[in-house]
Amino acid sequence: MGEDQGTLFSPEYNRSIHVEARPERLSSDGGALLLRELMERLGYSSLFRKHLSDPRDRTRVTHPFQELLRTILLLQAQGWSDHIDVERLRQDPIYRLAVSNRRTQRPLREAEGREPEGLCSQPTLSRLLGTLGDEENRAGLGAVLREASLRRMGLRRGMRVAELTLDMDSLPQEVFGHQPGSEWNGHYRIRCYHPLVVRSEWGDYLGARLREGNVHTADGGLEFVLPILRWLARYVERLWLRIDAGFPEPMLLSALEAEDFRYLARLRSNATLERLAAPFLKRPPGRPPAEGRLWLHELKYRAGSWSQSRRVVLVVVERAGEQGHLFLDHFFLLTNASTEEMSAEALLAHYRQRGIAEKDLGEWNQALELSLSSSPRPKTHYRGRLIDRAYEEPDCFAANEARLLLSLIAANLMHAGAALLDREITARTSRQRFRQLVLRSAARVLLSGRRITIVIGAAQSPLWKRWIRELNQLYPSRGSPGFPALPSPA
Repeated sequence: MGEDQGTLFSPEYNRSIHVEARPERLSSDGGALLLRELMERLGYSSLFRKHLSDPRDRTRVTHPFQELLRTILLLQAQGWSDHIDVERLRQDPIYRLAVSNRRTQRPLREAEGREPEGLCSQPTLSRLLGTLGDEENRAGLGAVLREASLRRMGLRRGMRVAELTLDMDSLPQEVFGHQPGSEWNGHYRIRCYHPLVVRSEWGDYLGARLREGNVHTADGGLEFVLPILRWLARYVERLWLRIDAGFPEPMLLSALEAEDFRYLARLRSNATLERLAAPFLKRPPGRPPAEGRLWLHELKYRAGSWSQSRRVVLVVVERAGEQGHLFLDHFFLLTNASTEEMSAEALLAHYRQRGIAEKDLGEWNQALELSLSSSPRPKTHYRGRLIDRAYEEPDCFAANEARLLLSLIAANLMHAGAALLDREITARTSRQRFRQLVLRSAARVLLSGRRITIVIGAAQSPLWKRWIRELNQLYPSRGSPGFPALPSPA
């Protein structure tokens, strides 16, 4: 809108084509309306009011807090990862409708009083991150993650499921510059942060903690994950924590055992474990089969820093085509589940499901393109005027943690939307595929009388119809979804 009508160019290969710019209400992101509807059905607005606070002077506010939160989440979900993108999309009619608190045609009309006209500016989004970076709001963002997951699954107080597995992992988040807390990591050979993330087997992220770039994998893991496990224990009979070889430490294992949480971890090899495994690392006599083989052996092992012996399962693998190798491949799994509770075969199958979580972490990184770029920028002027008093720098490390949590909220929202498409097909729809199929739908906005008509291409309508049908079935517009809203994981 606002562009002058006229021919922009005609391509050389076909002079019959004329590209023109006209003052139409057009958008390439029609699916933002669907995400806003999903946010309302899942109760995000009420969760924002409940857990997040806005310290701004209300008499000077142009953009309401809820609208700013929707703006930053919808832009991330639609693939606009840089805050500067909000300037280009400021007059986009779909975004104006999707983020606004106002009804009827007011979001598209000329602003009255302190009403916002279009989206906010990039500096306003940056100040929002500073606001969300305070300790109370960061805790609130974590609460939004967890409670929205419960609402998606249809769980309420007094309802309990039999079993749930959480995956805790760490991953590098590369940065370019000298953001506070970022460090050179010799293992990954990049300058980065090294955050912790926890994900449920339902596919929802339940929390994250930003850490300095050079910390050990397990640093702060117990303090981070234990409150989440305790909170979930109100809704789940038996909780599992699945972790890789960097996490098993005496304090973490003892705390999980003391509170009756199950854990399943890969265990790093050492000389003692290799001596225990040596008698089992031999091939049986005879010609090996072409398809390869696998053997499982129960062991008891006590590390020097442990107060007791623990159950270890030795997994010996002979892969197809590797019969000529001198040594068999093997690794160790550590658990506090008894053999009666879960057999060695079931433990291995359970641990292999961790690959789904690791793949999803990579997909989240690729789809959301998280950029933790908040860094100190000393100011001497504000709106062209000299600052006449001391300037208080924002906590950039905290702002980056808020950005990390917002990215996970957007990832959960996209997962909830993609899951609605999955109910009629066997293959899982990734976030990027969901964006390509549904969210990036071209749309035209028409105003007539008091009505707003959104026009999309006929080719998109079957997917939209299917998505809306599943939305209405699982998350009715009136009242909360019944239990279970989605099938419980096996």
